This record gives sequence, C-alpha cells and structure tokens, in this order.
Amino acid sequence: MNVHDLQNVKDDELLLKIERNNPALLAGNWSQLCVTCKIVRPLRAKHCSICNRCVEQFDHHCPWVSNCIGKKNKWDFFLFLVLEVSAMLITGGVTITRILTDPMAPSSFLQWMNHAGIHHISAISFLIMDFLLFFGVASLTAVQASQISQNITTNEMANVMRYSYLRGAGGLFKNPYDHGCRKNCTDFLFKGYNEDVEACEDTEHSKGIGVAQMLRNLKIQNGDSQSRKQKWPSCYKCQF
Repeated sequence: MNVHDLQNVKDDELLLKIERNNPALLAGNWSQLCVTCKIVRPLRAKHCSICNRCVEQFDHHCPWVSNCIGKKNKWDFFLFLVLEVSAMLITGGVTITRILTDPMAPSSFLQWMNHAGIHHISAISFLIMDFLLFFGVASLTAVQASQISQNITTNEMANVMRYSYLRGAGGLFKNPYDHGCRKNCTDFLFKGYNEDVEACEDTEHSKGIGVAQMLRNLKIQNGDSQSRKQKWPSCYKCQF
C-alpha cells in the first residue's frame, strides 16, 4: 500500500493508518493499541469507557467532577482536595465555636444539650455530615499525596499485577518511574505533572559494589596462592 492509497482509506479504517514501525508495536505491546480512539497510546495511558477518550497517565474517573483525572489535570484535582479539606476544617471549627459560645445557652450540661438540640439542630446536622465526609476526603487526599510522592497512579496501584512494566526481577513490584520522593514532589508541584521517564539505576553505587567485589575476589585469590605456596615445600619433602 503506497502513500496515495493510505490517504484514500475510509474513516472507519483508521487503524490501517497507524504507523507499523511504532516502537511499542515493534516491541509486541499490542495492548497499547486503542481500537476505539485509533491510536497507539502511551504506556501509562488508559481508555476511559465513560469519557470515551484515552487519558494520559490515567488515574481514575472522578464522579465528583464528572471527568477523568490524568496527567494534565491531576494538579488541579489535588488542589481541589486540599481546598476541600481546608474548607471542611474551617467550617466545622466555626460551627462548633458558634454552638459553644451561644450566650443564651444554660450553664447546666443537660440543659445545654437540650438547648443545642432545639436551637442549633441545623448546625448539629451540618457537623454530622461534615464529620462523615471529612474522613473520606482526607483519606483520598492522603492517598493521592502518597501516590504523587511515588509517581504512581491509582489505576496502576489497582492493576499492579496486570502491568508488566511494574514488575522487576523475579516478578516483584518495581516502579520504574519512581525518582525519589523529593524529585517526584518537586516535579509535580512546579511542572504540574511527572514525566514518563524511567529512573536510572544508581551507577555510582553499582560501581562501588563492583569494586568491593573485585577486592574481595583478589583477597581470595591471594589467599589461595599463599596457601598453595605453603603446601608445595611439604609435598617436595614427601617426594624425597
């Protein structure tokens, strides 16, 4: 099929336009081929059936914002969570202060409880809802912060056994995109996202290990040679 034929391919046959020399396809990663969007998606991308789009660094589909959370809007989503937790703390504190500092409240505890239940029923109802929602939102914020520090997504954590790039030697979990907590957080806060760049192994550390191993091998070899020298005279005497 020449270039002129490719230009005449129908829209429903866009898969034929995909570059066959794509590195992902040449490596045998056919799971990166999205038949719905007709693209070869990045390794950490995923097709969302609700949004009907492939999302780069797919984290999850959030029903609160009715949108997917991915590479280019995760910073906004995390800021949204932080502001929501802060708002819950502030409004909860203001509500408790309003109830406790009511000048019309009686001094007796039982009478105060009865007074609060009658005159502050709406504030108490708000506190109950705020208390229940706070722990859910705070937990989600903490989980997102932990994942940001490791440069990993919710989708990857939930499907860690499905993705081969998250398994190292012996099938154990290994995140190739984890550059350390400091760099992960710095890139996310200043860039707004983390790049899909695999972390390089510590070459200096590996060189140090290699030199130490060579020194141990030399010591072992020197010890063997010295022991052989000590054995040779005895053998010589035994022969004569």
